[in-house]
Amino acid sequence: MPHKTRTVKGVLGGLLGLVGLSAVAGLLVATSVTPVIAMTGVAGNSALTMFEKLPDNLKVDAPMEQSTIYANNPAGGDPIVLATFYEQNRVPITYEQLSPTLINAILSSEDKNYYDHGGVNVGATVKAVIDNVRGTSSRGASTITQQFVKNVQIQECEQNADTASETYAEDLQKCWEEATEATGAAGIERKLQEMRYAIQIEKEYSKNDILLGYLNIANFGGTVYGIEAAARYYFSTSAANLSIAQAATLAGIVQNPNSLRIDRAEGQNSLADGFADTLNRRDYVLGRMLADGKITQAEYDEAKATPIQPAIQVPVQGCSTAGRSAYFCQYVKSIIENDEAFGASPQERRELLRRGGLKIYTTLDMRIQDPAAQAMADIVPANVDNQHFGAAGVSVEVGTGRILSMTQNTNFQETASDDQAFTSLVFAGDAKYGNSGGFQVGSTYKLFTLIDWLEKGHSVNEVLNGRVQTNLKMKVCGDTQNVDTKKIGNFGGGQGGTNSVMNFTAQSLNSGYFAMAAKLDICDINKVADRMGVTYASGKKVTDQNVPSDVLGPKNISPLAMANAYATVASGGTLCAPRAIDKVLNADGTEHEIPQIDCKEGVLAPEVAATAAYALQGVMAGGGTGSRANPFDGTPLIGKTGTHDRWSTMMIESSSKVATAVWAGRWDGQADIYRRSSGTGYTLNDVRYPLAKAAQSAANDAYGGDRFPQPDNSLTRQVLTDVPNVVGMTIEEARAALEGAGFAVADGTPVNSDQATNIVVAQDPQGQAPNGATITISVSNGQGTTVPADLVGMSRGQASASLLGAGLSPQFDATCSTGGSKVTATDPAPGSATTRSSTVNVACG
Repeated sequence: MPHKTRTVKGVLGGLLGLVGLSAVAGLLVATSVTPVIAMTGVAGNSALTMFEKLPDNLKVDAPMEQSTIYANNPAGGDPIVLATFYEQNRVPITYEQLSPTLINAILSSEDKNYYDHGGVNVGATVKAVIDNVRGTSSRGASTITQQFVKNVQIQECEQNADTASETYAEDLQKCWEEATEATGAAGIERKLQEMRYAIQIEKEYSKNDILLGYLNIANFGGTVYGIEAAARYYFSTSAANLSIAQAATLAGIVQNPNSLRIDRAEGQNSLADGFADTLNRRDYVLGRMLADGKITQAEYDEAKATPIQPAIQVPVQGCSTAGRSAYFCQYVKSIIENDEAFGASPQERRELLRRGGLKIYTTLDMRIQDPAAQAMADIVPANVDNQHFGAAGVSVEVGTGRILSMTQNTNFQETASDDQAFTSLVFAGDAKYGNSGGFQVGSTYKLFTLIDWLEKGHSVNEVLNGRVQTNLKMKVCGDTQNVDTKKIGNFGGGQGGTNSVMNFTAQSLNSGYFAMAAKLDICDINKVADRMGVTYASGKKVTDQNVPSDVLGPKNISPLAMANAYATVASGGTLCAPRAIDKVLNADGTEHEIPQIDCKEGVLAPEVAATAAYALQGVMAGGGTGSRANPFDGTPLIGKTGTHDRWSTMMIESSSKVATAVWAGRWDGQADIYRRSSGTGYTLNDVRYPLAKAAQSAANDAYGGDRFPQPDNSLTRQVLTDVPNVVGMTIEEARAALEGAGFAVADGTPVNSDQATNIVVAQDPQGQAPNGATITISVSNGQGTTVPADLVGMSRGQASASLLGAGLSPQFDATCSTGGSKVTATDPAPGSATTRSSTVNVACG
């Protein structure tokens, strides 16, 4: 309330304005209160000082107010309300939002001289005290100011009650009883304290502010607090638009709210008896308004003839009111309840949300949320096949970590249900924020092998033997383990092949990435994931357990953490922790602390991020595994698909502005999802593609996207390595030598050689070749021979014997028929290689 110091005119006929508070207190006690106290047995000298010794400083704290979670309005208007949370349903308003009719109804029935007294109506108070002591009446005779004081005290007591206590309800009732006690010595002391506080309040606040404070804090039955909430709840209207009959009804209820409330269907004072008690009280209020000249006779007659006709508008709180944004709302709520920015203990944080009147402005962007949620509703039913099939999507702003969208196929419900269509688990979140255990992210985890590959200086154009292998040697924290990648296999059952890292990435080849990891260390790969903000959904570090299969993403991780890792690549290497809250205002409009905004530059070197993005763009291109999720709207995208066994799938894609991750699979159990569902129209493992496409398309429309930086030259270089010389080896030795050096081996056509048929006599290429290239080896056909080198100068007989001995057929010309002739030439020439049984032409001279 605005603070205003003023001169009080009314206490004891204006005495407070003429003499000090002590004099007034003395006069009050001596002339009116002391005799009454004496009736209760309190000593006279104590009575003379009791009033003066009572505290005179009442701290007027803000009453309990509902907290509200907002989403951004894409139209630029007021933020969109997602949900409210409250212990007391209260909607504070300003004095200008009170109708004059309501003010007149309250003052005529409760305190007609409100604007003339200084907080205490002494005559009425003394009479009420005497009557209470005598037992002839229990009325309080409190002014509006005193009633405000009483409600402030009740509110303070309720705020200090332990919400976790088993006796919480009884404690709240005790707060009311202690503040309204009107009998005996305790009642008199309470009334004196109330009077002293009222005098203080009147000195510090204006009359309008006190009246407004009273109407904002007063209870109107049950959890309905404040006149605006009462008008909305009982009559589906506002405090500014109450009719005379409605205003008189609410003014009557405030006298005894839980007895006079008008929302019961049966019992005393219910719909069944026409709310008889409240009707009597309302008519009393109307009579006082007529007597005070606040309404005309005609208005009185019309209002009195009107039955009480409530139009109950039951307030709904919690994230279930957020509709398709309920899971994002629940994620935000979990932040409020778990982050120490909102209190040191869980109880403090819960109470702040339900009592503190927070205005929580979130990062949710309905330009993305609405299309993504619509696609989710259109494609994946809440309960597809009664085997816990779920789907979730989340979009994160690159470079800030702001969560722009969060969708889920199920219906939000906080209470447990046997119907799998309902759950409160936030699939996109983790155990701390969403109570989710995460999911196996499959080949989307290959990102961290790719990053480690590049950070170790390898090129994306390096060629490797990506065939499945039965005994691949891999390092795990320095120790070598033998891995059977043939048993693990590739998607679709392929055997893999020799190719580049670019191709392995675009095609998500498991055996290819195992070949890459064999040149790295699994522990280093997991350290990359850890550095990029990825943890188990449980909160444990991904480096806590290291096994070769980590390459393929068997760890349970939240979709949000994975989306944020890809956003780190898209940002050029800056890691920003995900955040869902932009700003929080306290009830008084001051800013409340929010969780720390944490962005770290240089988590990845720019050249590594750019080259990783270059490779990941191949996934989203026409032949890549993620192309079905590409809206092809001209926005450059990186991405990665992921599948774990036959029950969990992912699709992640990102522009330079927004990253989107979609998970679809079993949130409980491991039933096969590789089948068509009549409920979705898709094979269950394929629903990830249209879901991701819809969300990313909306993000591209809203945020656009730039070209990714050019890859680093050294990380895209063609890599040549020495090729072992295997000529002369057996075919088995040659294959082992070449494959051991990282090359693939192909069999060439056997060539003429006098070597054994299992001996390699030729290879192509020799010298150097790209690592992983295919080397063609040719073995001997066993039919090779050589034209004897010493034929020249031999006689015909000698030459014939030599050629026949070499397996050749000699053909002598006529010059060799004369006596004494000697061989002068052959064709093929002496020393030439040829095939057995071939003809050798011989000339003599």
